[in-house]
Amino acid sequence: MRNPRNDAASVTPRASGHRGQRNPATPRPPREPRDGPERSCILTRETGARGALVRLALSPDGEVLPDVHAKAPGRGAWIGVDRVGLDAAIAKGRLKGALSRAFKTQAIAIPDDLSGRIESALQRAALDRLGLESRSGKLVSGGERIEKAARSGQLHALFHAADAGADGAGKLAQAWRVGSDREGSGAKGLVLPVGRTILSLALGRENVVHVGVTDGPAASRVGEAIARWLHFIGPVPSSVSCETVSQGASAAGTSAAAQTTTKQELE
Repeated sequence: MRNPRNDAASVTPRASGHRGQRNPATPRPPREPRDGPERSCILTRETGARGALVRLALSPDGEVLPDVHAKAPGRGAWIGVDRVGLDAAIAKGRLKGALSRAFKTQAIAIPDDLSGRIESALQRAALDRLGLESRSGKLVSGGERIEKAARSGQLHALFHAADAGADGAGKLAQAWRVGSDREGSGAKGLVLPVGRTILSLALGRENVVHVGVTDGPAASRVGEAIARWLHFIGPVPSSVSCETVSQGASAAGTSAAAQTTTKQELE
């Protein structure tokens, strides 16, 4: 995102699972071209690529609802804050005021579980994207298949379930670094804030613990959806079993080094 007062400053999503320890390495959605669509966060007034923000829409009866695919008709309002920031804005009445100005009406009802609805919608969108890429043949699962793709240089992104074992994740990460000629880079893939049961359901497969993406554009699409989800929900817990370079969260507007780390993780 860009602060209107400083075009060089950017605000981008922070990574996470649930609340816990932070790490400056942060997954970020791919930035749109400079001439691509941008939107302004109604709470911070900072602008950024549309794909990095979340759109809110009004139902016919005036209820505020998440519109993560930005397809609902009518006027929309965009937010770029995380869940903690949104909850604070709701508690202080700032969100209602910002929405009233954005929608040009006072007839607005903010559901008590708005933050939870947004989190659920972003999680569903990210897992749905994984499912779509899986059905199109651009994902591989299973340790042997992933290792083979990694060592042959066909792997563009690597993800682990939250309950994956560190040994298995480390073995696949090593194969990925070797196959992509990045030994010593520290690239390990990204631990997702869901366990193997949810990941398996999303992909329509049994016992999915690790996922590899074997197509570059698909890796970008998956990375963008996951990064937006992780930014909103906040930091990962310290109990996640597979430590990765991409774990943790950083405040919006973190350093370019964090952006570089994420790009390396998803290449």
